[in-house]
Amino acid sequence: MPVNAAVALSVERLRERAGGRVPRLALLLGSGWDAVSEQLAARAEIAYAELPAFPATGVTGHAGRLRLGTLGGAELILLAGRRHAYEDGDAGAMKGLIRTLAGAGVRTLVQTNAAGSLDPALPPGRLMLVEDHLNIAQRTPLLGEAGDARFLDLADAYDSALRTRAVAAAEAAGVPLHRGVYAWVLGPQFETPAEIRMLQRLGAQAVGMSTVPETILARHAGLRVLALSLITNLGCGLAPGPIAHRQTLSVAQRAMGDALRLLQALLPMLEDPQ
Repeated sequence: MPVNAAVALSVERLRERAGGRVPRLALLLGSGWDAVSEQLAARAEIAYAELPAFPATGVTGHAGRLRLGTLGGAELILLAGRRHAYEDGDAGAMKGLIRTLAGAGVRTLVQTNAAGSLDPALPPGRLMLVEDHLNIAQRTPLLGEAGDARFLDLADAYDSALRTRAVAAAEAAGVPLHRGVYAWVLGPQFETPAEIRMLQRLGAQAVGMSTVPETILARHAGLRVLALSLITNLGCGLAPGPIAHRQTLSVAQRAMGDALRLLQALLPMLEDPQ
């Protein structure tokens, strides 16, 4: 099915399941963040497979379902899972999902991810507010797009007003919130010590395998974006021992208390993005 037709059908099904009441706020859960879904007071649930524009998910911790409900008193769409570019090389794998959100009336996208720290002062278990990113993979989800809109201005990719609200919410919730630059690498292998040193010199504080393609797609679709990284490990060479995906999920589960407190304080502040 062509992308535009799949998006139109997905928008129709989403609006139908939402009873015509589609929230303007969406929350995309990354690896290790699935416990957030359990805190949602849900009124409807849709498997990604029921929405033809949505991707299949193939990574542990990415359930592949959309839920409508409230969290922290905020009405939102919760997206449990994303498809990563490393799964098939497609940086635009989330295009249909993001365009469905935009077409249904969503105006703000909050992204979460698990990331490795490039700074020993940013240890596992801490949260980082993404202020900017480095597209180390140098891949774009806009490949094949036509017209001038593809020349996207990313000067404020992570909305500055939303970031200000996130800092205020963290202070109110008593949750330490670091700020920094997120480097996107393709993966799925973890970085070498030399690559970690390179990323440090380029000015990044965290590294991961997601988020950047979705940010580009969301900004292209006119959505405002906020992103939070949960630090699950120190980069290769910064701490002894191997790095594994199981470690990512385990550390994320232990750190969910702070993450949930932050989201519960933050999300009501984002329902009206003006």
